Amino acid sequence: MSIIEQAAKRLEELRRAGIEVPVPAPSVPVQAARVAAEQPAALVPPHRGVEPEAPKESAPRRESRSVAIDLGRLMAMGYLTPDTPRTQLADEFRVIKRPLLSNATGRSAAPVERGNLIMVTSAMPGEGKTFTAINLAMSIAMELDHTVLLVDADVARPAVLERLGLQSSKGLLDLLTDPEIELPDVLLKTNVDKLSILPAGTHHDRATELLASESMTRLLEDLAGRYQDRVIVFDAPPLLPSTESRVLATHMGQVIVVVEAERTQQSAVMQALATVENCPVVMTVLNKVVKSDVGSYYGYYSDASA
Repeated sequence: MSIIEQAAKRLEELRRAGIEVPVPAPSVPVQAARVAAEQPAALVPPHRGVEPEAPKESAPRRESRSVAIDLGRLMAMGYLTPDTPRTQLADEFRVIKRPLLSNATGRSAAPVERGNLIMVTSAMPGEGKTFTAINLAMSIAMELDHTVLLVDADVARPAVLERLGLQSSKGLLDLLTDPEIELPDVLLKTNVDKLSILPAGTHHDRATELLASESMTRLLEDLAGRYQDRVIVFDAPPLLPSTESRVLATHMGQVIVVVEAERTQQSAVMQALATVENCPVVMTVLNKVVKSDVGSYYGYYSDASA
């Protein structure tokens, strides 16, 4: 006698004794019940009229794309890399970054609001702002207690990816125009520990208005507050022939104005400084100096043109 038949016999005995027991559904024959009992539990069909609950799928986590910078090529072009020996250029950027990091982390004498947002610009094109921005980001990436995000904010003439030997990619402007795109979708992780890149993104005719928008303000607040140890360096357009940098400067805690030695007119420098005078901290870096009597801070020479 099978287990099913034994159970049926026991139920009949209980009924005869006057004990109420559930009556099996007449539409389910004993043979079908026997087959169901012998099948694995996962294969038993659900009760008629009850839909099986679909498994809940969590949203996939968005991961940033990883890219590899050719560090040997970069070093040959005169840029800093983690493998750069102790050179005059490396020492000069150590001097340049130290007050910037103090302001960014609140260790300076006076607190600097949004001190971890640092914009690198110039009065005119060709003075070495991109060279300075990349080297500054590389130097900060060598710090033990900081990470750095390099943002190509020169949306009209982006140059960061090209200098680093990387292909063009979506970035800042795409974040501001496409609500479906999130920061991890366009952020590039590099093979330099602690260095990430946000490209300029797809060209847009209303770039100035985008940089002045509420979306940009929210993005900068997110970038500034997402990681306490992160410093964000912006390679921005020149101040005098464009308007984007003037808009960006209103969000920045610190601005570096790169000045090319023996080329940039003093009047142009003064006019450029006047456009960012409301920024909490404004510093100048003299670039392309072959020889200097004031120390290594101004003593490096760059062939970079932007």
